[in-house]
Amino acid sequence: MDELNITILGAGAIGAYFGVRWEQIGHQVQYLVRSRRSEQLRKHGVHLHSVQGDYTLEQPFVVEDVSDIEFTDLVILAVKGYHLQGAIPELKDLVQKGAKVLPLLNGIEHIYTLQDELGEENVIGGLSYIIATLDEKGHVVHSSQLHDIHFGPLHFSQHELCNQLEHVCADANMRAKQSQHIMEDLWKKYMFITAFSGVTTAGNFTVGTIREEQVTYEATKNVLKEMKILANAFDIPLREESIQAGILKFESLPDEATSSMHQDKRKGLPLEVDHLQGGALRLAQKAGISLPYIHMLYSLIKPYERG
Repeated sequence: MDELNITILGAGAIGAYFGVRWEQIGHQVQYLVRSRRSEQLRKHGVHLHSVQGDYTLEQPFVVEDVSDIEFTDLVILAVKGYHLQGAIPELKDLVQKGAKVLPLLNGIEHIYTLQDELGEENVIGGLSYIIATLDEKGHVVHSSQLHDIHFGPLHFSQHELCNQLEHVCADANMRAKQSQHIMEDLWKKYMFITAFSGVTTAGNFTVGTIREEQVTYEATKNVLKEMKILANAFDIPLREESIQAGILKFESLPDEATSSMHQDKRKGLPLEVDHLQGGALRLAQKAGISLPYIHMLYSLIKPYERG
């Protein structure tokens, strides 16, 4: 088995879940976190309460200062979009030490930002499909069958590391896939989540409510169409089939389902509206196109951004 030294930057539910699964099969993982999360991890460790199998890591390797990390092969960036800028200095330090960065953020603008800041050769494409949260002790509660991570090279120099990661993940308790079209995959997820998070959060709606009201459902479909136009403007070949796939995914969700952004709004937490809908609008401005439905969603959600 190939060995990887992995740093998790942002040990929330997603970062901690995948980090622990890699440690479960013997890989060296360190968790670069702020002091509050560091105290929590040192006191309680990390327990995965998972439908895919529980596991407890009693003493995670916790780091608060990036200078304490001498070497790492791969950085899993699993922060919220509104924490991206704050993470860049630490990422630059780790890249200088030889690391490649695999971000698991929603959206797409962060890829271009990281490539500009770190160099194209240092940013791997990545996304995840998982429903997980942290309990009061900081343990991971993983409540669905999904625990998928997709990744792929965005630069010719990354193929070897991606192959190595694929081999590593094959032995881990997760579903992993290496994609040679990872940017297209990222845009497809971005298309769906922009519509899903936007309409549910702006209207305080569940999926069932959206589907029951035809005019609201049509607005949701129009967001998917705008995202296809935006992707095409950046030479990403999304087609009508991509829109239909988004609609089918929406149809497959239970009536009570809603987005994580809507859940955060209900809890009074900060929202990723500037990272998701705002990011789409900034990219549209660069491309010289307008996204009226997404602009309306952004304007309705923006007042709740800070929680």
